[in-house]
Amino acid sequence: MSLLEINDLHINFKTYGGEVQAVRGVNLKLEKGETLAIVGESGCGKSVTAQSIMRLLPKGISKVKQGEVWFNGTNLLTLSDKKMRKIQGNDISMIFQDPMTSLNPTLSIGTQLTEGIRKHTSISASAAKAKALEMLTIVGISNGEDRLKQYPHEFSGGMRQRLMIAMALICEPDILIADEPTTALDVTIQAQILSLFKEIQRKTGVAIILITHDLGVVAQLADRVHVMYAGKVIELSDRRGLFYQSAHPYTKGLLRSIPRLDDAKEELVPISGTPPDLFLPPTGCPFAARCHYAMDVCRHHMPEMKKVSENHQAACWLLDERSKQVFKELA
Repeated sequence: MSLLEINDLHINFKTYGGEVQAVRGVNLKLEKGETLAIVGESGCGKSVTAQSIMRLLPKGISKVKQGEVWFNGTNLLTLSDKKMRKIQGNDISMIFQDPMTSLNPTLSIGTQLTEGIRKHTSISASAAKAKALEMLTIVGISNGEDRLKQYPHEFSGGMRQRLMIAMALICEPDILIADEPTTALDVTIQAQILSLFKEIQRKTGVAIILITHDLGVVAQLADRVHVMYAGKVIELSDRRGLFYQSAHPYTKGLLRSIPRLDDAKEELVPISGTPPDLFLPPTGCPFAARCHYAMDVCRHHMPEMKKVSENHQAACWLLDERSKQVFKELA
């Protein structure tokens, strides 16, 4: 059994205008020690999916309509809040998008680093401090004794992100969820953080779920990739298959919108149009209105996942044998 498995997850948000269907039938598997990237443009549901694993969705306005989130044989969605708190930060940890807003400006770094391990274990204060110093060394922060006494505003953006990684890993979790971990960083610091992820995974064997819209980050870090659009996973593949054999028109559009260093004259090709309204999602393929290859069937019926290769699937009517036959006859 996979370390983490999500089955047919549907999540809605209540608003004054109605219910937003943010996640619509997501299926996902995460194996031990691998890095799984979830990519897609803003609003596609990738962060909501990640937050549902940690049970961090806002109460009152969010609702899991159906689905299961299995971790080590336990459906996390059925646990009480008390039991879930034992898993949060201990077995599954999360790094959020902006480290400055995730760190408490009124508490020292030492207090924030040791809080999690003191909460989840019976470790002494001195042992917790020793563990915090060890984590600072692992994430590349020197002068640990002095750093533990400092406050978040005394650190740079890259250093704060390293602190967030240290906080997330101090309890030695099985899964680390990184939500846009390099968005606010310049390219030099971003490269350092990505190298740090690789090194930590090599040393600890932690499985990583990487939430990003940056395919450059995916190319460096991911083992497998799920592409999301309008609350659905529309393509899943290993890293090589995604970049060299992408099958869904949306994925191809994402790849065409990335600047190439080996061809400075090549123009970027934007994806025209806008994502569908998730108050009332389309009955067919959600990308049909923006797709140059859309057929009548695309607008009225959602395609099922079709096999592209051994570790590669995509939800597109162009992969249906009947469509292939039509295009063959037209050619």
